[in-house]
Amino acid sequence: MTLRRYVQLDVFADRPGAGNPLAVVLDAAGLDDDAMQAIARWTRLPETTFVFAPTQPGASYAVRMFSPRREVPFAGHPSVGTAHVVLDAGLASPVDGVLMQEGAVGVLPLRVDDEGATRTIAVRTPRAQVVKVGDPSNDEGLRAALANLPAGDLPPALVDGGRRWWLAEVRDEATLRGAAPDWDAIGSLARATESMGVCAYARTPGQPYDLAVRAFVGAPAAFEDAASGAANATLAAWLASRDALPGRDGRYIVSQGREVGYDARLQLRVDDAGDVWSGGHVRTIVTGQIDW
Repeated sequence: MTLRRYVQLDVFADRPGAGNPLAVVLDAAGLDDDAMQAIARWTRLPETTFVFAPTQPGASYAVRMFSPRREVPFAGHPSVGTAHVVLDAGLASPVDGVLMQEGAVGVLPLRVDDEGATRTIAVRTPRAQVVKVGDPSNDEGLRAALANLPAGDLPPALVDGGRRWWLAEVRDEATLRGAAPDWDAIGSLARATESMGVCAYARTPGQPYDLAVRAFVGAPAAFEDAASGAANATLAAWLASRDALPGRDGRYIVSQGREVGYDARLQLRVDDAGDVWSGGHVRTIVTGQIDW
């Protein structure tokens, strides 16, 4: 048994309890794959990350990410939350406001703005690619998965941004928030298209946020994600490709998680080069040690 520093967080949260939970294990050297998977299964949180010394030139630190079921190559809220913990632990400092995170998808930059309670962190996500623009009238599986989600202006699209999602615009916020997903149909679509499931969104005129988002994970387990940085980054790339970004100057705010007891706010930005940055505030909830 070895004592290792352990932190639990709320990511994309301006207050405790609002964001997506994350566990971070520092000093992870010596843990093998089985041990990391066992810890992630034990925490029962959406993801648990493990911090190592970097091996790539220019990287500030290295991270591995695990859900309770498997290792995850990339996810937004674990990236943002891990950077927050690394900064607080003094393991790395931003260079010109940027940390460099080494992970399974390579070395990615994270932008750090401000300090303390006002600090925001955003990860530049992997480039997304449109795999397919869907037509529910000619696709029985897609039609079934979207049956309870009346369509908005844009067609549904399958987009791969490190994780593959079906993106579906819903006609208005009230309809989106009141929708009851067909989990069997979403699970079948996810398995058939090797995707996470359906990320549904609606525009929200008059609100302090620009989009409402619900992310219905269909496989390997069915659940609604409280706040997904990766899904929202994939969505931002799709909207940018259609010249349909909300907000101003490539920046906008997303509300996610209210339907499952959270109230996250994600800050999205598409820069002049077309790269997507996904981030927000982070709150530390638990600090201690894990004896594993």
